[in-house]
Amino acid sequence: MEAAMGLMRRIPAKHTDTALSALLSLMPNHSSDLLSQIDQPLQVLCDVDSGKEFILCEYNRDADSYRSPWSNKYHPSLEDGSLPSLELRKLEVEANDIFAIYRDQYYEGGISSVYMWEDDNEGFVACFLIKKDGSKTGQGRRGYLEEGSWDAIHVIEVGPEEEENTNYRLTSTVMLTLTTNNESSGTFSLSGSIRRQMTMRLSVADGHLCNMGRMIEEMESKLRYSLDQVYFGKTREMVCTLRPPSEVAQIRIPES
Repeated sequence: MEAAMGLMRRIPAKHTDTALSALLSLMPNHSSDLLSQIDQPLQVLCDVDSGKEFILCEYNRDADSYRSPWSNKYHPSLEDGSLPSLELRKLEVEANDIFAIYRDQYYEGGISSVYMWEDDNEGFVACFLIKKDGSKTGQGRRGYLEEGSWDAIHVIEVGPEEEENTNYRLTSTVMLTLTTNNESSGTFSLSGSIRRQMTMRLSVADGHLCNMGRMIEEMESKLRYSLDQVYFGKTREMVCTLRPPSEVAQIRIPES
């Protein structure tokens, strides 16, 4: 299992599905552990009742069906699927509306979904998902990318309230894939993922959504900076080292 997890950490994000399928066939006894511990590129399904798209993941799956955050129904239909409590469902609906605004402001489009469920420690868990297709055939506005996707997964474990304070533990994963194929930039492919954790103890006076929103905003800022420094910065450094730009010959203009 340790070797499998080490392998998956080194697999490009766009090949995760293929590699995971191979591991599941090789290690059927560890299928539940593999599916729960390996983040896969997010998939999208349309809720026929609301007419809105929602994101599929392990956190809204029950058997082979997925629960929509818009209608609170499973697709395909599942009679005995697990559902959040009425109080938590109300918070989930509000979180989806607020997170859609956040998505539009920061990503200028894309698809977002929020799921919540009770845990065994008298608290609850919330999962915030964003998927942005940046390809020229998707939602990419500049048309530079042949293929491009940004998948963000934020899972927040919220503990029980203690003296008007609560512990929050955020685990965030971002999967990025970029591919260009044009005359100006040539053919270039970059793919990878990054995961970070954050733990905070905050007052619940402002509400859970406010606290979780601030944590996600801060974490995404750190992740974007890390991706820029690690993937783009290191790639640019390696390219310039291996293929330094040719020196421009200085042409002296003779004096008249």
